[in-house]
Amino acid sequence: MTSYLEFEKPLAEIEGKAEELRALARQNDEMDVEDEAKALDKKAADLLVDLYKDMTPWRKCQVARHPDRPHCQDYIDALFDEFTPLAGDRNFADDLAVMGGLARLNGRPVMVIGHEKGNDTKSRIERNFGMARPEGYRKAIRLMEMADKFGLPIIALVDTQGAYPGKGAEERGQSEAIARCTEKCLQVKVPLISIIIGEGGSGGAVAFATGNRVAMLEHSVYSVISPEGCAAILWKNAEKMREAAEALRLTAQDLHSLGICDLIIKEPVGGAHRNAPDTIERIGKSIEAMLEDLDKKSGDELLSERRKKYIDLGSKGLAA
Repeated sequence: MTSYLEFEKPLAEIEGKAEELRALARQNDEMDVEDEAKALDKKAADLLVDLYKDMTPWRKCQVARHPDRPHCQDYIDALFDEFTPLAGDRNFADDLAVMGGLARLNGRPVMVIGHEKGNDTKSRIERNFGMARPEGYRKAIRLMEMADKFGLPIIALVDTQGAYPGKGAEERGQSEAIARCTEKCLQVKVPLISIIIGEGGSGGAVAFATGNRVAMLEHSVYSVISPEGCAAILWKNAEKMREAAEALRLTAQDLHSLGICDLIIKEPVGGAHRNAPDTIERIGKSIEAMLEDLDKKSGDELLSERRKKYIDLGSKGLAA
């Protein structure tokens, strides 16, 4: 069953009417409604194109958070073979909001790390809705160190509204863990590819997204804070999230123009949630292409290039 977003309500009505007609026809063999249903299908397809043609930043936020959007687990299951999950930070616990392990991409050994939000109530609670605690970032550091030791490319799949801000996480050094994870991204001498597959929220995303290449799905978002959080701070009113989304410049298109995003991966019409297999295939091809490009560089070149990329971003920001 399709979950419709707020701005998709007119589409829901049309597609609902088409389904009602077909349901009536299934109950009564003498009814011939196919022509009417096809006309409604055509109307719905045209409306879908119009709705997704020139989307506002706030609408992109809604699409990036869609519950049916493919998650980290979906990409791992579809793109990688022989995935062997590695658990725990060897210090405190295993954080299920962060999943990672060894895998093969077209026969090539790689290390995959990503945020997993879960896909139903039970798994979302277990995964803490993709909000990692310090042990999640320390697990990621451990896996990056292993990848660096054995010369394995790192593929990071980013999808989090931000690191978990709870009391326990702060007591266990949340900010330090995020900083160390970001630092580790800037130390490894293997290709590091980061892909924003949904939400890229705050330092919780930066800790995985400080890569040689940062790609974003067309309707994903990446920002220092959520629009609701920004609106609550600036205007003391979370309802001004639309204005905040505009000001934050959090879309893939904005970030590509600023040089933060290196590649925008197109989504099917209607968003990744309407055709997950196609979206996953596009990401797989993009990863292969980026790896092929990065394979031409030595470890020292990868490290130097990555550091320069982020130093230059900071310099541009100061100059602006």
